[in-house]
Amino acid sequence: MSGIGRGAAIALLATALLASSGCAVVAVADAVVTTAAVVVKTGVKATGAVLDAVIPDSKPAR
Repeated sequence: MSGIGRGAAIALLATALLASSGCAVVAVADAVVTTAAVVVKTGVKATGAVLDAVIPDSKPAR
C-alpha cells in the first residue's frame, strides 16, 4: 500500500475510533483491514498478470 493510502487508512481508523465505541470500533477496524487486504491482493494480482505477460514460459516447445 502506498504511503498516502496507508496514511489515509490510519487517519480514517483513528477518526472512527474516536467517534465510535464498543462493537462499532471492531466493525470499523475490520472494514479498514478488509479494504487494505483487497487493495494489496488486487495489486499482487495485477503485478502477476504483468509478469506473466512479459516473461514467457520456460517450457521448451516439442
